[in-house]
Amino acid sequence: MPEQIRVFVNDRGISLAAGALVRDAIQAGAPDLLPDCETGKAGITDARGLPLSLDEPLAAGSILRAQRSSRRGGG
Repeated sequence: MPEQIRVFVNDRGISLAAGALVRDAIQAGAPDLLPDCETGKAGITDARGLPLSLDEPLAAGSILRAQRSSRRGGG
């Protein structure tokens, strides 16, 4: 098993320890979005557009997209 895996967060390649979680990738690749991901104000999807949780393990080559929600509260 490799010691490092390469993943992509918002088109930015990063190397993480094998066994890293989605949370680790967001912390390394888009740290400004992590607090919003934790509170649900931002979402994370995989390359197919399927939602991911912060506690999911990553595989080498994973492609993640993290972005703030465009929905406004109080609707």
